[in-house]
Amino acid sequence: MHNRLGYASTDVGLEVFSTCPQSSDGDRETYLQRVVDVARWSERAGCKGILVYSDNRLADPWLISHIIIQNTVRLCPLVAVQPVYMHPYAVAKMVASFGHLHGRRIYLNMVAGGFKNDLVALNETTPHDKRYDRLIEYTLIIRELLAGPAAVSCEGEFYKVKNLRLTPPLRSELFPGIFVSGSSDAGLAAAKAIGATAVKYPKAPGEEVAPDEGVGAGVRVGIIAREDSDEAWRIARERFPEDRRGQLTHQLAMKVSDSVWHGQLSELAEATASGDSPYWLVPFENYKTMCPYLVGSYERVGEELSRYIAVGYRSFILDIPPTEEDLHHTNRAFHRAMTLVTR
Repeated sequence: MHNRLGYASTDVGLEVFSTCPQSSDGDRETYLQRVVDVARWSERAGCKGILVYSDNRLADPWLISHIIIQNTVRLCPLVAVQPVYMHPYAVAKMVASFGHLHGRRIYLNMVAGGFKNDLVALNETTPHDKRYDRLIEYTLIIRELLAGPAAVSCEGEFYKVKNLRLTPPLRSELFPGIFVSGSSDAGLAAAKAIGATAVKYPKAPGEEVAPDEGVGAGVRVGIIAREDSDEAWRIARERFPEDRRGQLTHQLAMKVSDSVWHGQLSELAEATASGDSPYWLVPFENYKTMCPYLVGSYERVGEELSRYIAVGYRSFILDIPPTEEDLHHTNRAFHRAMTLVTR
């Protein structure tokens, strides 16, 4: 999905990321090995990086990222960063330290919100759009520290630093890629202000419009692709069966979430419930995952991916791969997409 698939040699320039298993899923005794396995699969499949989640339920994403770096050669952790958890200096220090110790680039997924109950437990009561104002200030401090070598001073609404320097310095080629949610107007404004890639949970490919000019754009989407469409759908339904308990959990989560994307996906689930579209939201409706899926043959899924690429999406964050084979099947669909885009 990177150099191995030849994408970097085209004008399209895709970046594909997988996602790391969550510490809240499965046995504690096997979790570390699952992280290592998925990271190695992802690197062998040619992924640029791997998303590492962060919320109140999960192990620290920086420690998980260290494990990933120790067990791969090129894979870049995409670390979820929540301002409530860390001062911007601590984030910059972690990025610079990874660069100094391992010569590895880190990506940052800047998170403004989260589960409402998690935020309340941390006494985080800042309104939705105001959290993005804070995220802009937060991220700009991180950027300035990592750009070095000048001392950084800031007299902002949320943060104040004076003559702050970062050591060890970060080599310029290791400067982090930065992502932020682009599902709301506030998120898009933040992406523009901090020079980030705006990531969203996409609509069905034929309904997705071109992203705003001047902002890098990405989508978070799962893929189940096989040579035969019926086989892909059999696997999809077996992997994500209807689950009444999950549906009730989803409904409860809707009530305690103020995330714009959560509401948007729920509305899309109703709109795409019927028909033979590869775009599938049953896993989201049953609270098995937090992104839409594309399901079908390599040909059909590749066509749908090519539509996202054609309107301007260049970063793709996949769901957690259950096996290494799944990533190889996903590669086949991306190959088909690239054939269509570069004709």
